[in-house]
Amino acid sequence: MAQDHIRYDILAQDALRSVIRKVLSEVAVTGHLPGEHHFFITFLTNAPGVRISQHLKAKYAEQMTIVVQHQFWDLKVTESLFEIGLSFSDTPEKLVIPFNAIRGFYDPSVSFELEFDVPAAEEEEEHSAEITAYPAAAEKTEDSSEETTPPIDGDDNNKGGSVVSLDSFRKKN
Repeated sequence: MAQDHIRYDILAQDALRSVIRKVLSEVAVTGHLPGEHHFFITFLTNAPGVRISQHLKAKYAEQMTIVVQHQFWDLKVTESLFEIGLSFSDTPEKLVIPFNAIRGFYDPSVSFELEFDVPAAEEEEEHSAEITAYPAAAEKTEDSSEETTPPIDGDDNNKGGSVVSLDSFRKKN
């Protein structure tokens, strides 16, 4: 197979991350989520640029899923990252999350999900990006600030990109 010099996998990943950036930007402007929308955002806690408290880092050494729903504050979105205030066990925390650290984005109100194969910091140059977009279910733990999503299909040694079907985004009658 010919080598992909254009790097379609990276271009597609950036395009799908812009969906997350656009949605969070609109929420930052209005200060609330429209309708029943809410987001589960899974990210790698050890990715470059991620800033979370030592307490959260100790509890979530590799990845963490946050829920953006009713109680959040100071949402700021830039081209490369977002900042958000959330409460964990009644303790306010400020998180800084680069879009490149996001492993998954899920809005259960409309069964919309984006998943990204984000290599660990030390593996970053060895693996290419893989993208999957499809509806899926999320599991909820007792503490709403510690919700988790189902495991991402595939293993860390899987290389290459996958096809994103536009049918999964079309409204079904």
